Amino acid sequence: MTIVKMNAERQDVTALMAEIGRAARAAATKLAHTPTKQKDAALLAAAMAMRANVDDILNANAEDVADAVKNGLTPAMIDRLTLDVKRVEAIARALEDIAALPDPVGTKIAEWDRPNGLHIERVRTPLGVVGIIYESRPNVTADAGALCLKSGNAAILRGGSEALRSSKAIHASLIEGIVASNLPEASIQLVPVADRAAVGEMLRGLDGNLDVIVPRGGKSLVARVQDEARVPVFAHLEGICHVYVDGDADLDMARNIVLNSKLRRTGICGAAETLLVDEACAATHLKPLVEALIAEGCEVRGDTAAQAVDTRVKPATEEDWRTEYLDAIISVRVVKGVDAAMAHIVEYGSAHTEAIVTGNAATAARFLSELDSAILLHNASTQFADGGEFGMGAEIGIATGKFHARGPVGVEQLTSFKYAVRGNGQVRP
Repeated sequence: MTIVKMNAERQDVTALMAEIGRAARAAATKLAHTPTKQKDAALLAAAMAMRANVDDILNANAEDVADAVKNGLTPAMIDRLTLDVKRVEAIARALEDIAALPDPVGTKIAEWDRPNGLHIERVRTPLGVVGIIYESRPNVTADAGALCLKSGNAAILRGGSEALRSSKAIHASLIEGIVASNLPEASIQLVPVADRAAVGEMLRGLDGNLDVIVPRGGKSLVARVQDEARVPVFAHLEGICHVYVDGDADLDMARNIVLNSKLRRTGICGAAETLLVDEACAATHLKPLVEALIAEGCEVRGDTAAQAVDTRVKPATEEDWRTEYLDAIISVRVVKGVDAAMAHIVEYGSAHTEAIVTGNAATAARFLSELDSAILLHNASTQFADGGEFGMGAEIGIATGKFHARGPVGVEQLTSFKYAVRGNGQVRP
């Protein structure tokens, strides 16, 4: 390819993305004041279209999956990519769940009166135009678009090239719902090209038309977005999640939670990557937990204590404690009580999701209050780290930063606020 042709194509992408940005801004202006019923009608119509178009969606997805297998994508990535009738139905139900959520736009967060008679209200308002950059998961096309629409934001979706056909098919159903409800087609736009230059244009802010970016994908994608973005970013870099089995843990409960946390779906960010076991229960709990993991096909990499209970346990390296496997692999360490467990999590974790299994309420309270991860669970699987499981309908991603959006990013987290101040002629002296 000649340099001239490459430059021409880059200019084409720049022009395309600039137009997408302008259209999104115009749509966002309208969506900010769109009645709740109209937004909900669009989502419900999109859910109906999703079910009606299931064959088209699955055919498109089959082509994406075939290419993914041919190109050597990992089993975890292929699992994220693959759709079936059940998963398409789950996407449609998520749209209906989002429609059923309370509309956050215009709600009063707080209100108070000042001595001078001014009445002040803090009111939720949309962020504006939200860009979502994601990999592999075509369902994000529907979840992210729907959450943005419900919260009065325009969405610009840039899915991974490996799922482009699937995303286009899902997007087509969203547009059916939008058009049926007389909303701007640009309310939810899907970048139609796989060119990586489109990502660069989004990171530069689309001439000021993009208000926030949410990356959802692997470490390299999120790192690039966080390094290069000129607009605010809601993201997590890694999901190095822990399960700590305390000395007061019930063994059967611990076994169920550990297996589910690690193996229900190994490729999601809420999958547990490290198991910590209190030395107070290691004699009774460690061996059964390790054996249960191995019996289910999970590779275990452990410290000397874990290796001692089963010869199949491989030695864990320092790097293992810092690794998000996204696979059927887990690192196991014996620790001296909850303080040592929390110290390990602070040193090696990514502030995403941690779980404690214990029958001791005081120990659980310390774990939940003293750790600063975005999601903390007591006697429950880390795989509940999901907006849908939190009653948010779905999520646009998990955020681990210090912005107002932390944990699952749902409709409320996609709003900011403004102040409405009412007076009766007051002037400042």
